[in-house]
Amino acid sequence: MSENQTCPFCIPNPSEKVIENSLAYAKWDTHPVTEGHLLIIPKRHFADYFEAIAEEKGELWGLVDQGKALVDQKFKPDGYNVGINVGASAGQTIFHLHIHLISRRKGDMENPRGGVRHVIPSKGSY
Repeated sequence: MSENQTCPFCIPNPSEKVIENSLAYAKWDTHPVTEGHLLIIPKRHFADYFEAIAEEKGELWGLVDQGKALVDQKFKPDGYNVGINVGASAGQTIFHLHIHLISRRKGDMENPRGGVRHVIPSKGSY
């Protein structure tokens, strides 16, 4: 079985696609960090954001903006974290590029200061 046949993002169920353009699609995360956690995924299979061509990057970030509008309307969050894990050392577990759009709410954690800096907890506070 090829990598693309085993990749959970390569053959998505059409009903999972929340929004889509010619090179990418967005779906709700099946293990959401918060209500409204959206994944933006290129249709072409590759693991690393830095392998994306310029057109793919444009389409991906376009869906991030469209996804934010959708999440704003549906869930009314107070803020967002936007993140990409590149490589196993950075925590990537599905080796098909995907961008996390994570909605945040006031009070969802005691001290959110530092945001994505907390990927290494002891280094997040400043």
